[in-house]
Amino acid sequence: MASSNLILTLGKVIVAAAWVDGEVTMAEINSLKDLLFQLPRNSDQPNQRLTELEWAQLEIYLDSPVEATERTRLIEELKQAVRTSADKKLVMSTLESVMQADGLVSSEERKVLAEVEAALDEADTSLFGQLAKLVNGAVARRSEAIANAPNRETYFEDFVKNKVFFALKQRLERESKALDISDDLLRKLSLAGGLMARVAYVDERVTVGEFSSMVHELQNKWNITREAAMLVTEVAVSEVSKKLDYFRLSREFSAVTTIEERVAFVDVLYEVAEADGDTSLGELNEINDIAHSLYVTQQHLSAHRRSKDKTGS
Repeated sequence: MASSNLILTLGKVIVAAAWVDGEVTMAEINSLKDLLFQLPRNSDQPNQRLTELEWAQLEIYLDSPVEATERTRLIEELKQAVRTSADKKLVMSTLESVMQADGLVSSEERKVLAEVEAALDEADTSLFGQLAKLVNGAVARRSEAIANAPNRETYFEDFVKNKVFFALKQRLERESKALDISDDLLRKLSLAGGLMARVAYVDERVTVGEFSSMVHELQNKWNITREAAMLVTEVAVSEVSKKLDYFRLSREFSAVTTIEERVAFVDVLYEVAEADGDTSLGELNEINDIAHSLYVTQQHLSAHRRSKDKTGS
């Protein structure tokens, strides 16, 4: 019986193979989803499909390119999941079907297929081999090469809840950069950046003035470096067109801030909207929606502004 773990791991390898040429178009993503949707969760229940949570675990790999080191880890995990000769046949026949779907198989795709086949040839499907896997599998998967390979699933919860933070961590890893900021604060900044980007992007573009305003507000409100503020803003703006769940962003931001912080932040959203000298009705409506999600009322804002006037801040 092909287990749900094998099917899910196979799905991840399929996505990794699709990224081998460095780019996956929207049409290819949709085709991939169609193919993955047809995979059963296991062979005993051919009509049962992947769950919503399992789909999210595949989408995390569709989100951005899968590099060679990460692909190697996924292939190793697939090898560990294969337990019978029938499993091997299922993997290879499915991969062949996927690669032949558009009638064109590149040399790079053939190379990935060969990598998978070579790994599966090493997989021991004997009874003794399976007992050894049960005892030693966890240790084997922690071998140095695999342990050091990138694993975006470390931030799976953030992929679901805070995609700006997830994308930011991916970028920092790709560029081998580090910010002197705790992950908790970086998550908060990412949520703030995502909400600001939403206001700026209401008219489907972010002006230079709006971008600069976002950088300024992040740097000054949270006392971070300009480099960090620039990076958060760049990632937030790049993610804003990817159908971010803004209700979830608002809810998560509410969970990590006080009402005073949220009131001050809504005021910041007005600053971003006004940065290009023209606040549109769409931007005002968007800010009102975000304020509502953050439980910030007009009374809160009025009191906050009176306090600012008194202190001159």
